[in-house]
Order: sequence, then structure tokens, then C-alpha cells
Amino acid sequence: MSTMTIFWIAFIAIFLLVYAIDFYVTDHRRGTINVKESLMWTGLWILIALSFGLAIFLFFPQSPDSPVRTATVMATKFISGYLTEYSLSVDNLFVFILIFSVMGINQQNQPKLLKTGILIAIVLRILFILVGMELVLRFHWILYLLGLVLIYTGLKMLFGKDDDTMDPKQNIMYKAAVKLFHVDPDMHTPHFFTKIDGKRYITHMFLTLLIIGTTDIIFAMDSIPAIIGVIMEGAGNLLTGEEEQFLAITSNVFAVMGLISLFFALRNIITMFRFLKYGISFILFFIGVKMLLGAVPAVANFFSANSWFSLLVIVGTLFISIILSKLIPAKKIFDPILEAEEKNQQTE
Repeated sequence: MSTMTIFWIAFIAIFLLVYAIDFYVTDHRRGTINVKESLMWTGLWILIALSFGLAIFLFFPQSPDSPVRTATVMATKFISGYLTEYSLSVDNLFVFILIFSVMGINQQNQPKLLKTGILIAIVLRILFILVGMELVLRFHWILYLLGLVLIYTGLKMLFGKDDDTMDPKQNIMYKAAVKLFHVDPDMHTPHFFTKIDGKRYITHMFLTLLIIGTTDIIFAMDSIPAIIGVIMEGAGNLLTGEEEQFLAITSNVFAVMGLISLFFALRNIITMFRFLKYGISFILFFIGVKMLLGAVPAVANFFSANSWFSLLVIVGTLFISIILSKLIPAKKIFDPILEAEEKNQQTE
């Protein structure tokens, strides 16, 4: 059995275990998870992901044709990809909080939607990764196109107005479903479909699921260029296509594991991440520029020989964004979310 096969088996086993535990913790308990408990679970999942990266560094074999240790490059790129995707996933959770609040989903029903949304996100990301990386391998120029996409996304996130919040009820899927089906007037039913007088009704849970699914597609389209840029750009001939796919998929899936626990903490500590979007925008901009400059041999060789540099930039940016959020007095950056959440709690 090859080392790659062993790592795939280990990854799948860890994913199933973490997923089952995270779901069990949020399902089989009385009351909601408090901030301290949710942060403890979140810290455990992050530790498991980083331990997986350490295992890659310690146990992945060295390629005889590689000028640098393959395991070092793989571990560095795994951690870089994981941190990038995790920060994007946190941004995704902020949107979920807004959706739940605006749609009036009570706290008891939120975990069920969150689980389904995470499953959809995992399937979409794996599919997009496989398609995207195959296209890059066949048509290398697509890498530069993705770099432009990341630069645009980063600048849009950086200069977007803080009060530009989405209206979930303007979602095209929401509008179509409301026109085509009867909607159950019960706002708090935990089911996706109900029957009233023999007629099939869709519920607010189902409508919210449609909105979440659409949101997952949008976030997947943003995150896939980022992970491709981290994993493929600057790797030169150090990694095989199979190794790159392994790193892209595992780092991405690890980034969405444990988000259920983090969700409960974010609802109460949003102000700790007030500047996260600015950090994410810089990371996306940096990766995009790196992808474009990869056309210059000297730059490509630098990133190929110094994969730690990208990791340093990503870690430093996230650290600074969180520190600034603590040091600079809070402003009304997240007021739309907080106000919607407050209204939702009042209706409950």
C-alpha cells in the first residue's frame, strides 16, 4: 500500500470521525453550546488539522528527483491552503448568521441547516477542485485568469461598503420556490416539507436551505481559485498532479470541518473578527499577484524554493487582522447582522 493511499485512508477516517462527533455534540445536548465550550471544540478541530499537516511533514517520503524535501513543500502548502480556506469559511459563517437571522430560523433548527450547508459546501468544493485543477493542467494560462479573479475578489472585498448586506429573500431560488409551491406558514417547523389537508408544502427551513445552497456555490467559486493558487503556483515540478489534488482537497475539507462548533461561538464574538475581511482580501490579492508573477522565471523559482514565504504572509495577515480587531474600538461594521439576530431572538 502506497504512502498516498495510507494518507487518503487516514484523512477519510478523520473526516468521518470529526463530522460524527461534531454533529453528535450539537444534536445530543440540552440548550445551546456556550462560547467557551464551542471555542474548545473549535480548537480541537484546528489542532487535528495542524497535526495532519505535521504527519505529512514527518512521514511523507522524499522524491528522489526533487531538489527539496517533498514532505516539507507538501506540509507547508497544506497549512497555507488550510488557513486560507478556513478564513474564507469563517467569512461564510458570517453570511449564514445573517441568513438565519433574516429568515427567522430559531436556534434549535439552525444546526440542522448548518450541517446540510456544510455537506453541500464539501461536495461543491471537491467537484470544483477536481475540475479546476484538471483545467489548469490542460490549459496553464487559466492559472493567470484565476489570478485576475482573485485580485478582483480581494479588491471588491476590500473596498466594498460595510453596509452592503445581502437580502436572502431576493435570492432567485427563493423567489422561484415561493411562486411554484405552497409555503407552510409555520416559521419554526424543523422539517423541510409538510402536509396540510393532504397538500404538500415547503417550509421556511427548505427556503433557507435553497439560499444556503446558492451561497455555497458563490463561496466555492471564490475559494477554489485561492486553493489552486496556493497549491499549484510556485510548486514547479516538485509535486505530482495526484499530490496537488490531495493537498487541495484535504486542506479544503479540513477547513470546513468543525465549523458547526465555531458557528455557536461566532454568534457571540463577532467583534473579534471585525477586520477579518480585510485580512482575507489581502490574502486573496497576494495569491492572485503571485499567480500572475509566476510567469516570471525568477519569481516562480523563488516561490518554488521558498514555500514557507506564502505561509508566513498568510499567518501574519490573519494574526494582524485579529489583533487590530482587539485593539481598535468597535464600529458598526456588523450592525446589520447583530440587529437581525436581535430581532430574531425577540420573536422567539
